[in-house]
Amino acid sequence: MKGPISRALKDSYLADEIKEGIQAIPSHNRRCISESVRSEFLDSLDLDEATRQRHPEDARWDYLLGHAHTSQVVAVETHSAETSQVSRVIQKRTASLGHLRDQFSEGQNVAAWYWAASGRVDFVPHEKIIIRLSQNGIQFVGGRLEAKHLSHLSTRTASAKRGQRRK
Repeated sequence: MKGPISRALKDSYLADEIKEGIQAIPSHNRRCISESVRSEFLDSLDLDEATRQRHPEDARWDYLLGHAHTSQVVAVETHSAETSQVSRVIQKRTASLGHLRDQFSEGQNVAAWYWAASGRVDFVPHEKIIIRLSQNGIQFVGGRLEAKHLSHLSTRTASAKRGQRRK
């Protein structure tokens, strides 16, 4: 069975870089994903490495993950959570959207963009920073991606599917 990323990028130059489960994430960065949800991902892509040759000077998002329960592709960035890095993370998403624009199959996209702190968090969740991230399509998840973040994805995905059926 092909995972969500494999289906979404089937005709892309990125397809050869897709790995099973979370194998595309180096072991030192796997801590950004809660152990309790790691098995929920069918496939993964190290987007930073896979797009480096074509976009060497651009900011690049770290990883794409294919979520089994929703068949959605989500993006995870592991980056230091300092106030000074917010603009950089937003740049990474913006550039990666451009890199991926012509790579996804019709009707496919990244359903959620998550930022997991790679170390100590230097801002609080209610600061203007979180609002700015949200306005730019990024959800800060603290130190790791947890089930509660993915359940939000499930709810949003189910709502979207219900809306599509009404059309």
